[in-house]
Amino acid sequence: MIGLLSLLGCAGERPTSLGASDGQLGTCPDSPNCVSSFETRESHQIAPLQTSLAELRQALTSLPEAKIISDQAPYIYAEFTSRLMGYVDDVEFLEDTNSGLVHVRSASRLGHSDLGANRKRIESIRGMLAP
Repeated sequence: MIGLLSLLGCAGERPTSLGASDGQLGTCPDSPNCVSSFETRESHQIAPLQTSLAELRQALTSLPEAKIISDQAPYIYAEFTSRLMGYVDDVEFLEDTNSGLVHVRSASRLGHSDLGANRKRIESIRGMLAP
């Protein structure tokens, strides 16, 4: 069974709802496997990053599990693939140059719970960007 899963991977299909609309990223589903700086629900809310898109890009390129798919200011979309099972998470960043913030949305493609992986990822990136 594990061999079959490794052949098929756990990537799922890239969502068609990605991207910014009216200066915001999409909302999180009800499942607890997504965080967003635009969310008002405490279970899904995470603070935006205090950085620039250039600094963020540099941090992302240093992460072996990250692959930048789209990089067109003020938006970056990256896929993060887990080492063990090949699960893919979709991570979006939207720069607000007026406030000096980069908004973020990180969501699992598959499953219901991510055991906090998306929140941990964003906090890890935040730590990389700290002065």
